[in-house]
Amino acid sequence: MRKALIYLGILALGGGVVYWRIRSQRPPAELAFSAERKVTLWSSNAQVREPLTTLAYGEKLNVLSRLGDNIRVRTSQGVTGWVDQRQLMDPQLWDRVTALVSLTRAMPVQAVGHTKVVSNLRIEPGRDTQRIVQVGRSVPVDVLQRKVVDAPATGDKDAPAGQDAPQEDWLLVHAKVQDLGEFAGWVLARFIELDLPPPLPDYTNTAGVHVVGWFVLNHVQDGSGLKPQYLVIGTRRGEGRACDFTMLRAYTWGAKRKRYETAYAESGLCGKMPLLMTAATQPGGDADFRFSEITLDGKQEAHYHMHQTIIRRVREPGAAKHSKPKPPPHR
Repeated sequence: MRKALIYLGILALGGGVVYWRIRSQRPPAELAFSAERKVTLWSSNAQVREPLTTLAYGEKLNVLSRLGDNIRVRTSQGVTGWVDQRQLMDPQLWDRVTALVSLTRAMPVQAVGHTKVVSNLRIEPGRDTQRIVQVGRSVPVDVLQRKVVDAPATGDKDAPAGQDAPQEDWLLVHAKVQDLGEFAGWVLARFIELDLPPPLPDYTNTAGVHVVGWFVLNHVQDGSGLKPQYLVIGTRRGEGRACDFTMLRAYTWGAKRKRYETAYAESGLCGKMPLLMTAATQPGGDADFRFSEITLDGKQEAHYHMHQTIIRRVREPGAAKHSKPKPPPHR
């Protein structure tokens, strides 16, 4: 009897070891993240079903099973239900999303604006890239970068042979929204409207400048308080240009006339974002800004310095003056 009990104990111990090894070799639970600002978790995937809870954007979920386009998941609170797989993103994409948010936090803002229409933000520029999230109209965003990509083929059989494919401008934006949280992504440039401070729209429209960014150089004292002085970067209208901007304009405050005046204007350059601004630290102080410029000799850094209302390009001693390429025509 004693030997039998010992034998049973050995069997139980061996079985426990085998069970532990099997459990330890199981693949980790599959994860997913909600990809909409509001995702309904349903009690069933049938037509007759009840909502269980609402998931926030980016909520972490355990995937339990799949049935067609429907996925059964469990929330961190232990609620189990069904969602449409198109409302979820996989962990690999979510890691890229969070990395992009971290990256854009430190990028210099080139302009601020808002979405003109319901807009899809994507992990990379292009209509065929993975979507991050969809945002509504009038969502405020910071504009950080621009890229040009080929537009989707139209399938026009009558298009002339050898004609260049149309291209679209995309903007990298970053924002914080109360019911969505912090997000970043690429959006079609035509879906973003820039919110220029007054009276810059009047001045830039008169000069025919399509603004792509603006910056505060410094502030000057006026009887009514401090007035900001601005640097504007822009181009002519049209998408698909190789240059992010081709014009610089500086607008300074005239205390006598009580209005802004054009203190500096330059055209014919080929600038690339980001422009890095070192604004003045005190009223009326000096300011510096830099950006990469494409010339016939390649890429170089363009450095400008502002003293009072005078802006001049800074050149290193002995540096050669590079020839500027002619901005490519709009296609």
